[in-house]
Amino acid sequence: MAAPRRPSLFAGVLLAIVWCLTTACARDGDSTPPGSTPPPAAAPAADRARPKIVVLGDSLSAGLGIAPSQAYPARLQKKLDEAGEQWEVVNAGISGDTSAAGLQRVDWALDAPNIRILVLELGANDGLRGLPVGQMKKNLAAIIERAQQKRIAVLLTGMEAPPNFGSEYVVSFRQAYRDLAKEYNVPLLPFLLDKVAGVPALNQADGIHPTVEGAAIVADNVWTMLKPMVDAAAR
Repeated sequence: MAAPRRPSLFAGVLLAIVWCLTTACARDGDSTPPGSTPPPAAAPAADRARPKIVVLGDSLSAGLGIAPSQAYPARLQKKLDEAGEQWEVVNAGISGDTSAAGLQRVDWALDAPNIRILVLELGANDGLRGLPVGQMKKNLAAIIERAQQKRIAVLLTGMEAPPNFGSEYVVSFRQAYRDLAKEYNVPLLPFLLDKVAGVPALNQADGIHPTVEGAAIVADNVWTMLKPMVDAAAR
């Protein structure tokens, strides 16, 4: 099914790519190795018992350029709290991560008690660099499989590729998410940055990362798909 034409996700894409490849987005699989820092103190038993939602993502999840409390995972936590839900959102977003980097750390990200839902937000950096769509799809598939082996429900968030790699790349990139959702029977948020991408007032100067106001809309986008999953898990 053809998707409606959207505003360009990456305003000033050539400058944005140069910026990303020389700063926060330049890491290709360079995730902080698990165990490189002392492990956190054991959480209280009540916290360990809370059902958890892990957001495995890149700078869009990490909240690059805004306060962590304003990033969309923190906003999801606030929505859950306001709804009286006893869930904990764990932000496992690392700026610069590609799908390959996310795959490298997925076992670590999912190594906690009572994880019930994985929000999988990866692929933007693959698209920025024009990495092979087939490899991205393979990496995301492996992450979904790891989660499903642990009986963790997956919410897949789609992304759009920049137009400078050609229409064929853009279409195949978009289709990869749809194929994965169908193959693994997981819900798909078609475009994480819907209503945000291409809107200058909702993006930082790089044209890529949402402002505080943009992050609020992203949280709303995710919440529309996440809330039914939370409700279903509670039944």
